[in-house]
Amino acid sequence: MKFFNAKLFLFLIIGIITSILFSSALVAQEISENQIYLADPTIFSDNGIYYLYGTKEVNKIPGEGFLVYTSSDFKKWEGPMGATDGFALKKGDAYGTKGFWAPQIFKYQDKFYMAYTANENIAIASSEGPLGPFKNDGKALEASVKQIDPFVFFDDDGKVYLYHVRLQNGNRIFAAEMNTDLTGIKPETLTECISGEKNSWENTVNSEWSVTEGPTVIKQDNQYIMLYSANDFRNPNYAVGFATSSNPLGPWKKSKSSPIISKDILKINGTGHGDIFLDGDGRLNYVLHTHFSEDIVGPRKTAIIKVDFKSQKNRFEIEPNSFRYLYKTKY
Repeated sequence: MKFFNAKLFLFLIIGIITSILFSSALVAQEISENQIYLADPTIFSDNGIYYLYGTKEVNKIPGEGFLVYTSSDFKKWEGPMGATDGFALKKGDAYGTKGFWAPQIFKYQDKFYMAYTANENIAIASSEGPLGPFKNDGKALEASVKQIDPFVFFDDDGKVYLYHVRLQNGNRIFAAEMNTDLTGIKPETLTECISGEKNSWENTVNSEWSVTEGPTVIKQDNQYIMLYSANDFRNPNYAVGFATSSNPLGPWKKSKSSPIISKDILKINGTGHGDIFLDGDGRLNYVLHTHFSEDIVGPRKTAIIKVDFKSQKNRFEIEPNSFRYLYKTKY
């Protein structure tokens, strides 16, 4: 007959609590005051100034909104610099009470807009300047399912498209033409673009709920190019691939050279979910996040890397040596 050993049980509990406290203290010590911790980052440029936004994971209470940092050279980032306590968009000024994720900033008809996720819905807010405050009427875009990760694309013919992720049998990327006033999509144009495939780099654990997300679309030589991330963001193999199409709604052909940014290439866990932007030399760059460390997912770190699309080869090439994390100079 086995007896309950109260003393041993007590020592086990004390050991577990001590381990948790030690790990928490270690993480706190390793968090740098000047490193930037934004997941799902995006960089927007206006009049020679670059504005950095993303999902906040440290220091501030989750669900407060979106911070913004500024830079003129990508090396020295100042901020947070938003109109309201460092926030470009703050809870209470616009739709959402929690889960403020994955913003995108763009200028349209002489006004600044932010497409973003909150409460697992997509909303669009506007402002007179990129620092905010971005506001809306407290409503999300109408949808029959939960949807996240918006990317608004303006085509040469004046049509506007919303690329986004619908949480329906997996995280799947869809596209639809938008109304020109950006108040919603044209439902008849809603089209599935990308979904994750088992036994591939897109789903390394063969999950029933596959994940493809974080779409970004550019156009070169009359070809549409979509960068996207795959795998759960907590997976060390979270990575970036791309697909091409001759039409903004597809069909999309996934590149066999994917992933182009990954743990195997950069030797860093959790590389993904970012956005394309041009630097001062007109070079394509990709801003992204990585895991905090080999053992800890968050807070996720913000970084940039140079990329180049080779039309003749129909593929992206990256410069691994250009990868670097972003740091702020004021805090």
